[in-house]
Amino acid sequence: MAEPEKLRVDKYLWAIRAFKTRSVATEACKAGRVKINGQNTKPSHIVKIGEVYSVQKGPQKKVIKVSGLLERRVDAKTAVNFYEDLTPEEETHAYKSAFLSPNLARDRGAGRPTKKDRREIDDLQDGWFDEEN
Repeated sequence: MAEPEKLRVDKYLWAIRAFKTRSVATEACKAGRVKINGQNTKPSHIVKIGEVYSVQKGPQKKVIKVSGLLERRVDAKTAVNFYEDLTPEEETHAYKSAFLSPNLARDRGAGRPTKKDRREIDDLQDGWFDEEN
């Protein structure tokens, strides 16, 4: 597959499967969720090999380095060859732990937790996070 000479960042992010659709990738660029060197990137920015992009999708943050240009969307196994994931492990674990943390819900109408309830909730949370580390 011949590498394209010029490729827009929104099209590249769509092609490597960072975003589900190209229009979502374009909106992310316009909203400032795609950055290069800490600066917001326009959707029409031309991608160059070796550039490092910071991409935020909801609570998830990824740092990717361009290792090849990909104009068309391909399967996930092939797409991995065109970028390098530089996301720090702390970011990855923080994202995953948000979904694995216990859901502490109170019954509706139970009112504010008492001081004793609050301590028990805090002990529960502290014990949960100590187990992971």
